Amino acid sequence: MKKRILIVFLIGFLLVFLSCGTSKSMHHQPNIADYDTILPIVKKQSDSVFSAGKNSLLKNKQGLWELYVEGDAYQIGLNSGALTDSLLKKQELIFFSKIKDLVPSKFKQNMLRNFLKWYNRKLYLNVPEEYQTEIYGVSQYTSHDYDAIASQYLRNLYLHAAHDIGHALQDLALVGCSSFAAWGEKSEDGNLILGRNFDFYVNDAFAKDKIVAFIKPKTGHPFMMVTWPGMIGAVSGMNQEGLTVTINAGKSKIPLIAKTPISVLTRQILQYATNIDEAIAIAKKTTVFVSESIMVGSANDNKAVLIEVSPHKFGVYEVSNNNQLICSNHFQSDALKDDKRNENQILNSHSKYRYDRMVELFEETPKVNPKKASEILRNKEGLENIKLGYGNEKSLNQLMAHHGIIFKPEEKLVWVSANPYQLGEFVCYDLNKIFKNREQTDTIVSLSESELNIAKDPFLATAEFKNYQKFRIEDEKINSYLKSKKEISPKFIQEYQSLNPDYWVVYYKVGLYFYQKKEYALAQNQFEKALTKEITTLPEKQKVEKYIKKIKRKLR
Repeated sequence: MKKRILIVFLIGFLLVFLSCGTSKSMHHQPNIADYDTILPIVKKQSDSVFSAGKNSLLKNKQGLWELYVEGDAYQIGLNSGALTDSLLKKQELIFFSKIKDLVPSKFKQNMLRNFLKWYNRKLYLNVPEEYQTEIYGVSQYTSHDYDAIASQYLRNLYLHAAHDIGHALQDLALVGCSSFAAWGEKSEDGNLILGRNFDFYVNDAFAKDKIVAFIKPKTGHPFMMVTWPGMIGAVSGMNQEGLTVTINAGKSKIPLIAKTPISVLTRQILQYATNIDEAIAIAKKTTVFVSESIMVGSANDNKAVLIEVSPHKFGVYEVSNNNQLICSNHFQSDALKDDKRNENQILNSHSKYRYDRMVELFEETPKVNPKKASEILRNKEGLENIKLGYGNEKSLNQLMAHHGIIFKPEEKLVWVSANPYQLGEFVCYDLNKIFKNREQTDTIVSLSESELNIAKDPFLATAEFKNYQKFRIEDEKINSYLKSKKEISPKFIQEYQSLNPDYWVVYYKVGLYFYQKKEYALAQNQFEKALTKEITTLPEKQKVEKYIKKIKRKLR
């Protein structure tokens, strides 16, 4: 399943790039005449500390990159690009190396190019000029190695729609994010608290250089967001008014033309909304081309709601008699909950299972505080605490998250997880101090409030975690063996399964191996073992059952 997530995202990324060279928008670029065009001069203080005037980039001791930039849209883009220059080029290399592996055929690339030049023809018209300008600034620092595909600016612009296009063309939820909010009697101090896992996995290299960005724009509110090099859209963030946004993918009807990327919409909400009503107003006037639940938390309202958007429908879900809000990857508003695709999502995916698990953990946690929120985000067990096997997507902690994040909007506090996944230390930041202190000093130090940090997960020090890390390596090996139909030794099979014994996949893949070898009795035994475990989705369970039926027919 994780491989499918990676493939779908990168194919979406490739499709976007293939369209760039033939789209009518290929010559478009924003007008920067009215902006400050002075290029930043970056001072390298060490391998992990860089500055350009009041703008800076620092790698803290937990391994998170802390970026601070301010100014108009173009200057924010230029400073972000200049400071993250080497990281930005590295990120491009990560994507392109995968793309060449996934779609090597020139013929298929040409077919995709012809389709995408039509599908993507008006995308640039749906990205506000301000954000196009910021993207243009960042793009000045991207690599020239890929200019044959498209200009630096167009590559970076279309990158922001890669998630959406992969989602739209495949009709898949690319990520299995889980989020929650609590306030009133459900939180320890009565104030709003939110948590979320951003379960978006490309590869380990992609998540290595995550950035906690603090942005002070010339217009709108100062804000923070967790991002990666080159990305100006928002997937998780909070502004200085105490308004938060996080996104969870969903399903609905797919349109035939690209519109506004979800991350651009949420960036706009983050920068310009002060409360829930303003966030809803911004979302209502924006046309998107994928379906998403946007959880918006607000210090001014001391509550959270879900803004549910799709290409053709718009809904707002708000709890009335319960001071908690829970979200996975299916819709809950009246406008979208009865959509057939949403009903299929509930039936066939792991979204409802994770939702029910969060409900269960909330019942066990009467008063949520930041530490308890981190424990929920890191939870690896299934309903009634059953063992799911490490990496099972029914788990809230799928051991693949790009980041976990916790917000306390009233206090303007945010905690961001360090690597790996959401298991590392949750580093705390105080937005009020960060934006106030930057006006008073140019000294570049870590922006975190270390005394408020949440300790790393003890799971990191266990044999189980070490086994899981080894399991991931062995799992790639067995994928290779299955593809090449090479012989697998009994010793390898025994060790492979012992590394993650509660995970259904280790029995399913060994079953596939024996099935390929026509050793049907051994294959049946492995498939039946897989059925005793918690299989991730209904279609995957049905696939295992189908193999057993085939074997029984063959053994008659």
